[in-house]
Order: sequence, then C-alpha cells, then structure tokens
Amino acid sequence: MKKQLKLLSFIFLTVIATSQIYAQEATKAHKDSLDTAVTKYYDLNFKIFQANSTVDDIKKAFELFTDDFTYVHPKYGGTYTREDLYNGYVRNQKNGGYDGSVTDIKILNKIIGLNSVVVEKSFVKKKDGIIKDGKPQMTLFEFKDGKISRIFEYW
Repeated sequence: MKKQLKLLSFIFLTVIATSQIYAQEATKAHKDSLDTAVTKYYDLNFKIFQANSTVDDIKKAFELFTDDFTYVHPKYGGTYTREDLYNGYVRNQKNGGYDGSVTDIKILNKIIGLNSVVVEKSFVKKKDGIIKDGKPQMTLFEFKDGKISRIFEYW
C-alpha cells in the first residue's frame, strides 16, 4: 500500500510539473508572437513614413489588423475604424505627409501581457538637418486571434 501511494504521488507530481512546463512554453510562444507582431507593425510604419513609400507598404501594415480593428487617439480626434485609418494613411502619403523626416522609431520599453502589449517609444526626427529624439510616448496594442484588434495611443 505504501509503495502504491508513493508511486501515485510520484505520477501526480510528474504530471503537475510537466503541465507547468508546457504552460510556460505556451505562454512564452504567445508572448513572442505578440512581440513579433508589434515589431513588424513599427518596421512597416517606419517604411511608410519614408518619402519613397507606396500604397502596397500601407496594405502590408494593415494585414496585421483584424477586420474589426480600431485605432484610438483621443488627443488627435478619437476613434477610427480600420477603413478610416487606411484612408488617412493613403491621403497623407498622396499629400506628401510621409517625407522621410522620421529617421527611426526607438522602442524604449515593452510590457507583454495576455493578448496585449504596452510600448514606450519615441520617434527620431530630422528637422532642418538636425536629428532629434522625440518625447517618449505610450501605446497599447490589443490582440484577437494573433492579429492587432485595437491600438490605443496615450500621448
């Protein structure tokens, strides 16, 4: 009886330990995929901000978004649908708003949670031949099914 109890205890503890290892690996893979999506978003936005960007560059960025994606920026007008934001990007591009003055997007800090990432970033801009780091800004990314479902700007 003692041997059977020890064996059952050993099996139980092994199952618990194995489950925890699998859960940790799944959590790490999930966080890595969110981190990759945010990095790709900023890489594509940097490309869009250049003078030689194309509408195809904008389309690639929007592939990262869910169909019901929203962009929230209270300081600059409130909430935008995916279509509103896409049209704004295209309009800015056609009007010369993307002129290469953004020379880098520095990621200063990232906190990755469950289906969300908070980023502290700054835009590095060139103005009158001088390159200067912008003020730090905070952005929240929310995800559904591995795609960005909402971006909320806190600057």
